[in-house]
Amino acid sequence: MSEQTSTAAKVGNVVVWILQIALAVQFFLNGYALFTDQFVAKFDDIGFGQWFRYLTGVLEIATAVGLLIPRICGLAALALAGIMAGAALTEMLLVTNGGIDDATMPLVFMVWALVIAVYRREQILGALSLVKRK
Repeated sequence: MSEQTSTAAKVGNVVVWILQIALAVQFFLNGYALFTDQFVAKFDDIGFGQWFRYLTGVLEIATAVGLLIPRICGLAALALAGIMAGAALTEMLLVTNGGIDDATMPLVFMVWALVIAVYRREQILGALSLVKRK
């Protein structure tokens, strides 16, 4: 590996860590907000009950923490992308007066998480190989 490639890889890694930290902060705050009364009406509108709001909050906080742990950050990003895909579909299909405009932010977060997951694919494959060995 040349010195230039090594430097580019290091810069790429730093940039992805910055993206991960920013996304982790965002989803820690989002997850925390789901435990307040701010989203009660929205989850009533969805129709799954308030337990789903709490579950979503726990999942968002868990993936936020996971984004900060090197061994599982890729899996956390992949999980967060799945959560955001579900959120986008919910906004488009289940929320009254919802639509593509309401799904924009979940879709942006989904793409952001997928970029991280693709960059961290080696961590994902490593974690999956550990499970496979057992």
